[in-house]
Amino acid sequence: MGVVLLAASMARTGRRPGPNTSRAAILQAARQRFAEAGYDATSLRLIAADAGVDPAVVVHFFGSKEGLFQAAVGWPFDPARVTVELTPAGPGPIAERIARIFLGFWDAPATRASLLAVLRSAMTQEASATVLREFAVRHLFSHVTALLDGPEKEVELRVNLAAAHLIGVAVFRYVLRIEPLASASLDELVEWLTPALSRYLGESAACSPTRR
Repeated sequence: MGVVLLAASMARTGRRPGPNTSRAAILQAARQRFAEAGYDATSLRLIAADAGVDPAVVVHFFGSKEGLFQAAVGWPFDPARVTVELTPAGPGPIAERIARIFLGFWDAPATRASLLAVLRSAMTQEASATVLREFAVRHLFSHVTALLDGPEKEVELRVNLAAAHLIGVAVFRYVLRIEPLASASLDELVEWLTPALSRYLGESAACSPTRR
């Protein structure tokens, strides 16, 4: 009789039998919803219904929609860190800070493997690519565009070009491991990248690195 009552209770609440199963089902439902409808049109209640769990279970695992979104993408660091490090009062030009932050995350063993997984997934799965694009626009690129002056579309294009430049460097350095790019120091790469990124972002172009 107790088993019957437990099964009936689970059917009423939509709860799944185990936490690992529930978490995996929520992530799968979230990726599908975010890919199809985007961030704004997706709610925790809809994701919970798709996953067959109570909304409270989603909050328990992920805290908020933004937390679930980041987990669904598989992004290995909190985008809020980017906002803090790109504040207008920060030291050095924005281009230099962007290059150092971006390559710093790729250089760190703790985040490199996850970033590689995200990049490879986006290249082979359309749903993953859609969710990653949404994440990049909302949580990463938006922090940079907010710091720049000019017409909105032009600023977005300039930021996209800077991002494409950095992603290309990441592919060559960390995926294909092409030398001497793969073994160059972080400081050396930042020094070379800053003038190019400054041009995209409308900052005063820095001089090319001095050959040593």
